Amino acid sequence: MLFTKSDALLDDLYEIAKNVHQTAIYFNEYKITSLETVKTFSTEMKEYETKGDKLIHEIIVQINKTFITAIEREDVLNLAVKLDDVLDGLEFCASRLYIYDITEPDQTMVRFGQLIEEATKQILLAIELLQKQKLSAMKEYIIRINDLESEGDELVRESIRQLFKTSSDPIHIMQLKEVYEVLEDVMDHCEDVADAMESVIMGNS
Repeated sequence: MLFTKSDALLDDLYEIAKNVHQTAIYFNEYKITSLETVKTFSTEMKEYETKGDKLIHEIIVQINKTFITAIEREDVLNLAVKLDDVLDGLEFCASRLYIYDITEPDQTMVRFGQLIEEATKQILLAIELLQKQKLSAMKEYIIRINDLESEGDELVRESIRQLFKTSSDPIHIMQLKEVYEVLEDVMDHCEDVADAMESVIMGNS
């Protein structure tokens, strides 16, 4: 498809990516210090996730009534769904922190928060380039997302290894291991977005 001067679907996609990044910023910067604050955190994350659901609904409506698009409608929907997976993962992690009464995030969680915020920033910058029809320039951000995901893989492996070495409480191990793996899944979802963007570049080259 040829690009139009302005594409409503890409504008909607950018709004979804922006919400994901804003959610990641909140996730990374919010300070959990007590049961009350972790409950607030979980509630606020649910609100971000609900906003994301509304944005997904809006872009599906737009897809169904749009015939001439900058990129294939299936590609737009795929990117939107992959972005929503990132958001769902963040909300799921927040709910686990609340369920398990985790009031002191450890260094692994802190580092994952930083990685996720940075990955969603790269996604947002790439989607902005997609809006501007600068497909080849997106590759720089895709590479960076892949690098961040690789760092997340190494982080979860080493963190779980240390967890088994330093903790003798099986419940504690189970809870933290799950949280670490959920955070790794979020990074995997970020890489899925990058892969979907790479497919768009290849399909429109």
